[in-house]
Amino acid sequence: MTDPGAEPRTAEELMRSRFDAFRRGDAAWLLRTWHPSTRPAGLDLADDPRWRGLQVVDVEGGGPDATTGVVEFRATFLAEEGGVGVLHERSRFVREDGRWLYVDGRIIESR
Repeated sequence: MTDPGAEPRTAEELMRSRFDAFRRGDAAWLLRTWHPSTRPAGLDLADDPRWRGLQVVDVEGGGPDATTGVVEFRATFLAEEGGVGVLHERSRFVREDGRWLYVDGRIIESR
């Protein structure tokens, strides 16, 4: 996604934009791109870790013409006790009315 104001064209682009939003503390973008069926009423990112890096492990579907997609990723963060932590998750996405939305994720590993 080259234009930061553009809607993500794929589930992977949305996942990457959400990772960037977590890094910036942009709760508005996270809530806007969260499916209404699973979206929390609010989002407090004050205690979020300092996110450092992202590795996409696998992508199923989620292309520009798809309606569903899964993106598996590993995100690294600075751990409170020092060192680097890892969140490994498989996230589900749907496209409704031409927009990709995050539905939920299954944590595979968090350390």
